[in-house]
Amino acid sequence: MSQKLLLNAIEIDIILNRLACQLIENHGDFKNTALIGVQPRGTFLLYRLKKLLVENYQIHNLRTGLLDITFYRDDFRRGEEPLKANSTEIDFVVENMNVVIVDDVLYTGRSIRAALTALQSFGRPKAIELLTLIDRRFSRHLPIQPDYNGRQVDAIGNQKVKVMWKENADEDAVYLLKTNDQ
Repeated sequence: MSQKLLLNAIEIDIILNRLACQLIENHGDFKNTALIGVQPRGTFLLYRLKKLLVENYQIHNLRTGLLDITFYRDDFRRGEEPLKANSTEIDFVVENMNVVIVDDVLYTGRSIRAALTALQSFGRPKAIELLTLIDRRFSRHLPIQPDYNGRQVDAIGNQKVKVMWKENADEDAVYLLKTNDQ
């Protein structure tokens, strides 16, 4: 398996600051907005955005949460082993709020569909937007597109996009992985 570096730490930092500014442009002081990270991989992106918004842009009333979608997925019973759920940590009602769903990679759209269904347990939002670090174009199974996007990647076939964070992989980087049989 070979890998190609798509984004390094500096490029990721630039993208995160741009995404934070776009969120501020659309949501101001976040009085009626919540950012909700999709477990497990959207949590790292959510925490980075939260840190930027609070420390660099003085957004102090930011509501954030973590959403587990395990049992809302359409494929959760198809594996050999039972799936292990992550925790959902949303301590507020999203009724009439603007919600931004945060995930690292948008691929087929199935995870986001599951997140939309899972989110209904916490109320009916006024509006829902999607923020992704990577949008894998040409791979969508569902008509879902990000409102905020770090970078589009044209990954085809068995190529995989892997997002690495300092917090879990000792580096900030995004790689395109290619199997040797291509």
